[in-house]
Amino acid sequence: MKNVPIDSIYQMKKLSLSILFIFHAALAMGQVCPTITSPSDGSLGVPVNATITWPAVPGIVGYLVSLGTTPGGVDILNRRSAGLTNSYTPEVGFPESTTIYVTLSIFLPNQQLLICESQSFTTEEVTTPPPCTSLDEPTDNEGNVSVKTEIQWAYAPTATGYRLSIGTSAGANDLLNDLDVGNVLTFNPLGDFPQESPVFVTIIPYNENGDAGSCAEESFTTGNAVIDCNAYFDAVSGEIIPRKPETNFPSQIGICKNDIPTLIRTDDTADGFRWFKINEDGPESLLSTTSEVSLSDVGPYRYEAYNLVVQGGETFECGISKDFNVVLSEIAQITSISSTQEADGRQIQIEASGLGDYEYALDNIEGPYQDRPVFNGLTEGTHTIYVNDKNGCGIAQQTIERELTPDDFPKFFTPNGDGINDFWQYISPRENNEIKISYIHVFDRYGILLAQIMPSSKGWDGTFNGQPLPASSYWFKARDNLNNEIRGFFALKR
Repeated sequence: MKNVPIDSIYQMKKLSLSILFIFHAALAMGQVCPTITSPSDGSLGVPVNATITWPAVPGIVGYLVSLGTTPGGVDILNRRSAGLTNSYTPEVGFPESTTIYVTLSIFLPNQQLLICESQSFTTEEVTTPPPCTSLDEPTDNEGNVSVKTEIQWAYAPTATGYRLSIGTSAGANDLLNDLDVGNVLTFNPLGDFPQESPVFVTIIPYNENGDAGSCAEESFTTGNAVIDCNAYFDAVSGEIIPRKPETNFPSQIGICKNDIPTLIRTDDTADGFRWFKINEDGPESLLSTTSEVSLSDVGPYRYEAYNLVVQGGETFECGISKDFNVVLSEIAQITSISSTQEADGRQIQIEASGLGDYEYALDNIEGPYQDRPVFNGLTEGTHTIYVNDKNGCGIAQQTIERELTPDDFPKFFTPNGDGINDFWQYISPRENNEIKISYIHVFDRYGILLAQIMPSSKGWDGTFNGQPLPASSYWFKARDNLNNEIRGFFALKR
């Protein structure tokens, strides 16, 4: 045996595999691809309204149907899905005197799409005009039809086009006058049909041999127009355009006790407004049709805002509605402010009374405001409290002067009888003469009460039960006229 080059052996194996693949593909196609049974392959004079049928193929996922004027062509129909139905009827028929090539494609489970070999037939020559047709949607004499309805009709065999006339009375064409819509089976008017009106439709099929002649007029009756108030996409601007007004109107409004009646205004942008008083024992009362309303009574109300939309020659309202409650309100009365010294600074707590809904700010009338009437971690010094009525009835304010601190009390005294610093007593700072001491208690390091000092006395002389106490550290507890408590230490030196 002669030596054969390795590359020649490789080429022969590659050729063998290709032949084997083609053989198996052809075998699979022959086993799966069906032969058209009607019209049969090569048939002549096939009616233009024929239905294509083929044997069902078990175990497949579905069929695609393509029709063309050349083998494998799709110029008539491009891969139309037939599902698992083993037949296909073209909606508007086949063209006459034409060889039609049918190509079936089959979806196999977990495999690529199998495209079968084309089969063909030739259609008949049509020599007569088509027959008349009839409405499919809406049906003849149907009532309460949507003003936006699309007209549909049945295929008229051999027709290659249709002319439509539509009117609001028998024999009229005021809505559409003998329009050639082409070889289609639907017509969608540019505008809406008039609401609650009879609509008369005449459909005339035609082909190259003429039209169907005098076809019967059919009719239906429209109902009330239904307006679509949803937002829509404007293709020109590329924006979503709302039809309804947008609102952030509150659920509760306060009217001020000292300002009745109160004028309420809305900031919403709309074509129209309505304000209603909701009555428990009767119908709603219309109060205003402008963007503002005068209110004097508490209770439930309803607010409406709407835009006007023109559709089908009719004007409709697209609106929003908001129920809200009116409550009586007033400026706050600050009844008390308590202050305590905490590890992280001063704490202030506010008590306020009144009919309003209140919020609180510190040192700035512009805020920020908070709902909680407590402020923590404050520095020593003068502060101003602001209490705002959320309903707009005013802001109450009160200034808190600087409070006493342990540093305002003497740090030591020397009761040695020299007439200098012989008594320990609180002396009010000049800048804070408004704050008075109610009393001072002095304790030793073990918590034993040694003395109670009144503001009018000279102070403590460093004795207990007439006996002088030793030099040491002592602590005190004082209370001022604002009911604030101060604690601290001082030294007794001898």
